Amino acid sequence: MRIIPILIIGLLLFAACGNSHDYSPKPRGYFRIELPKKAYREYVSDHPFTFQYPTYAVIEKDTQTRVAHSLLNMNQLLNMQFKQLNGTLHLSYESITSKKVFDELVEDAHKFAFKNTVKATDIDQGSISIPAHKVYGIYYTIGGNAASSVQFFLTDSVKNYMRGALYFNTEPRLDSIQPVLNFVKKDINVMIATFKWKK
Repeated sequence: MRIIPILIIGLLLFAACGNSHDYSPKPRGYFRIELPKKAYREYVSDHPFTFQYPTYAVIEKDTQTRVAHSLLNMNQLLNMQFKQLNGTLHLSYESITSKKVFDELVEDAHKFAFKNTVKATDIDQGSISIPAHKVYGIYYTIGGNAASSVQFFLTDSVKNYMRGALYFNTEPRLDSIQPVLNFVKKDINVMIATFKWKK
């Protein structure tokens, strides 16, 4: 009779030890994204600028964005669509008609970049200066889970102004979009390096 309780306790201990489960949380997994091969072509249009952009992107006139800025010409909004990567580089062009307009456009670019401070971990500003092409501006790198991770503006400081902002059509999670973000940043760098004003 004494052996039966000992056997039952032994079996329970054996069952508890033999069925060890690891209940620690697993890291979130993401789908592998196939990145396209890098290749570029010239943007040709009646706009007063040219640049190189990736062959896997499509540039379309933006007919839906509503910008709360009285100076902005709605016919000068473009979207560089990275459809395979689920992202869009929004581009807006404006003619500079006075120093007041120029100062307001530069201030607006700064405000738009710093609107991301709620979700951003940091915002770095870098100067853009390509005197050979008369291209100057500021490049904003926005860290963390901000809606837009890259913003910039380009100008000749006299007649022309272009602003760009990159957005992905997904919930902003830096850990999931980082590989695609790094990939698209290289395309934006090529665009800026090859950007030229026509006049």
